[in-house]
Amino acid sequence: MAQRKGKSTPADEIIDVVEVKGSNLSGPNFFEQNQKLITNVLIGLAVLVALYFAYKYLYLAPREKEAVNAMWKAEDQFAKDSFALALENPGGGFDGFLGIIDNYSGTKVSNLAKYYAGVSYLNLGKFAEAVEYLEDYSAKDDVTAIMKSGALGDAHAELGDKDKALSMYKKATSPENDMLTPYYLHKVAMMYYADGKTAEAIAELESIKNKFPDSNEFREAEKLLAKLQ
Repeated sequence: MAQRKGKSTPADEIIDVVEVKGSNLSGPNFFEQNQKLITNVLIGLAVLVALYFAYKYLYLAPREKEAVNAMWKAEDQFAKDSFALALENPGGGFDGFLGIIDNYSGTKVSNLAKYYAGVSYLNLGKFAEAVEYLEDYSAKDDVTAIMKSGALGDAHAELGDKDKALSMYKKATSPENDMLTPYYLHKVAMMYYADGKTAEAIAELESIKNKFPDSNEFREAEKLLAKLQ
């Protein structure tokens, strides 16, 4: 700092201190004085990156493959509507969905098993358990997100929570899907109709009629609209 003429003030002294400290944070002196610290930080970052890739490719990838092989029997029982067996004892010494969730935690297959478990409990009439597992399932694409919301709507409807069920059914109507959207629009319409909310029911049925003329729900929407209008 340039020399000042006359008596220095407290403000001048503060500025001098700041400049001195600031000079230690830049230039070659900083790196020379902190070379060991910087090296240790870089080594630490490199170790973390190495551990991440080791976990992903040397640990998680083989477990993912193992989980796929372990779950096929439970999926087979699920396809046969043998939901109780699919959950806990699909046979042949294979894990059910609950075992897959516990034994292969952190894998994509374990996550998918939560959806299967939720739907299995839904079909077994154990609606609180269905909600628990479905909410814990992390949907990875639009279609499975829609199916999750729709299944949660069914579970909440069975539990008597109409508001939550309606909310989930509405959520299941988007993003639009030619097969699933009209199905859940119809469920929304029927809930409004059951509650005597005719105008709201008509609006949902009109959406089916106008947007999804090739859907299975189109005919039912036409019939109910003729009755309500």
